[in-house]
Amino acid sequence: MLSMASPRSAIRDAHRVVVKIGSSSITAPQGGIDSYRLQALSTVLAKRCLAGGQMLLVSSGAIAAGMTPLGLTRRPKDLATQQAAASAGQGNLMAAYTTAFHLHGLTVGQVLLTADDTHRRSHYVNASRTLERLLELEVVPIINENDTVATEEIRFGDNDRLAALVAQLIKADALVLLSDVDGLYTGHPREPDSERIGVVSSPEQIADVHITAPGSKVGSGGMVTKVAAAQMCATEGIPVVLTSADQAAQALAGEDVGTLFEPTGSPKNARRRWLAHATHVNGRLILDRGAVEAVVKRQTSLLPVGVTRIEGVFHAGDTVDLCDPQGEVVARGLVGYDSDELGGLVGRRLDTDRMNHARARGSGVRTVIRRDDLVVL
Repeated sequence: MLSMASPRSAIRDAHRVVVKIGSSSITAPQGGIDSYRLQALSTVLAKRCLAGGQMLLVSSGAIAAGMTPLGLTRRPKDLATQQAAASAGQGNLMAAYTTAFHLHGLTVGQVLLTADDTHRRSHYVNASRTLERLLELEVVPIINENDTVATEEIRFGDNDRLAALVAQLIKADALVLLSDVDGLYTGHPREPDSERIGVVSSPEQIADVHITAPGSKVGSGGMVTKVAAAQMCATEGIPVVLTSADQAAQALAGEDVGTLFEPTGSPKNARRRWLAHATHVNGRLILDRGAVEAVVKRQTSLLPVGVTRIEGVFHAGDTVDLCDPQGEVVARGLVGYDSDELGGLVGRRLDTDRMNHARARGSGVRTVIRRDDLVVL
């Protein structure tokens, strides 16, 4: 009898891998870079590169690295001081990575992104091209959020989401999320009866799990953001391992460490992938049951007659969520109307006189969202 391949073989055999490392795994508790741990991680990734793989590292740590130079003992909470710490720490962080990878004969390249770079379609495409070119040149991209200039309104909020977006952006074969926790547990990791969850095959499997993790003085993320990022990639057909930085080598080798999130969906095309995960949502449209059926099952364009309520303020071309009568998000798309204009059309059919008048003006009859500008979630 032939043995079935291990579900973790997809991680072991992955050619293009995105690895995310949290601040607490490469910096000291009171701030500053932990050179030993950063070098250990770099060595693991370098070995994979030298064996023919492609590695992209999404690294937190700029703010934590800047705490010591600025005399701070705790991660700052206000945005201005965070930006100042990132400015002081980003150079130190890249210098450390440059030195660490150079020991293995590898070159690194810094890539700083803001959420705006993924929300805007042109920026999204350009970021993809830049990362692809770096990989062609056998450079290891070191990616971080541009904390120095990002504002509260356009921040990713944590690098777990950034890592998931990067994995989708460059069609990675796998994502590895590293932190100071060695996996997802059935309860708090410190509770004696908590057990590590080895494999997650569907969101329903962990629906009743209380997702939590010990806090960090230097990090901004948590287990909630890691699970959300893992599930985001799983829906796009990308396997994800969540484990501790100390188990990075074992995770990449496909060993039974941490928690593996198996793929639950298939990759979308680039435009639909961008719509589903990278755009900023500006409002919500509540649909009746008939419109939900048409949009989700038949994948038709959305007409005004199917909209029962609008929420939020948006403009034509903005991204909005489409919700069923209970408020659950079922799809997402680029709306063809301003919210003020659409408010007067909610629930109305486009009668013959209106259609003829629109044609006479040469403007055509606009749908609320065209099928090509819509993705089912």
